Amino acid sequence: MPLIPSFVTRYFSREQPKPPPISTRTAVLFLVIYTFIYVVPFYLSPKTRPSRSLSRDAPSVIRARVASVSLTCVICSLITFVILTSQQGGRATTAEALRALGYWPVGLVETGKCLLLTAVLFAGPLFETLVVDGGWRGWLALRLVSRISSEWTTWRNIVIGPFTEEVLFRSASVPLMLTAQTSVLTTIFVSPLVFGLAHLHHFYEVRVSHPHVPAGVVALRCLFQLAYTSLFGAYATFLFLRSGSLLAVFVVHAFCNCMGLPRVWGRVYPIRNGGYGEQAPEEASVLWTVSYYVLLVAGAVGWWRSLGVLTQSSNALMAIEM
Repeated sequence: MPLIPSFVTRYFSREQPKPPPISTRTAVLFLVIYTFIYVVPFYLSPKTRPSRSLSRDAPSVIRARVASVSLTCVICSLITFVILTSQQGGRATTAEALRALGYWPVGLVETGKCLLLTAVLFAGPLFETLVVDGGWRGWLALRLVSRISSEWTTWRNIVIGPFTEEVLFRSASVPLMLTAQTSVLTTIFVSPLVFGLAHLHHFYEVRVSHPHVPAGVVALRCLFQLAYTSLFGAYATFLFLRSGSLLAVFVVHAFCNCMGLPRVWGRVYPIRNGGYGEQAPEEASVLWTVSYYVLLVAGAVGWWRSLGVLTQSSNALMAIEM
């Protein structure tokens, strides 16, 4: 049963439980509508629609899409806010609605704990990036900050993409599932599936911008993307429910986009001059590789054992037994 927002508990009574303000089917329908509002505008204007001569990575396309998704987030968040505060939605107070949306409390402590938890999971990739590839120098020099401020694609991938997706698919969507008194498993695993489906439009974009790539290859790539985005969506939804913080899931999303998918096979070699240069000695390769995979497994075990402790918060939106 949801702990927060309290307006949901008004529909529970020892004498006669009241039906939820909206059904789970209605909540999921809103999620689907939000997804369409998020994606469809990309293809309505030549400024945001990719073509053989205009890539989705073009600065003009990124700027136009940023404006589009920003407006979408405002509209969808307002719709959810109105539903929560309406008589049909439980008549939540403004404070209760903002708490359900993850805006307040901000959750700085929760953000730090969720980021630490995710960093533990990425112990292997962090070792490869910071130690093997010597990336710690760039991190100390704040090169990522420089890239975010100077490269449109980096700014989209690390900042605006994660933020707008978390606003739409967590902040504006999860409270509707809570209002519908949806079960924990359904909330965590079904709602992120819509988040994953929102990325399938990349099939069309790749086919348009790279027509020489076989459709089967593109389809497999998109299905793989559907799988890992849905899996991440489930993790982000879990963190949002446990922390009650939009900032926490945004920071975790940005961190994961920065790290990329972990290596799960192959030897580990240092990257030199931004690419794979001459290989290190065989002994060094074995040492790097063994260390990486030991840390990868240890990080996964540590993440699992810390999952409950590092996500525990008094701001939790739903009680989840760990």
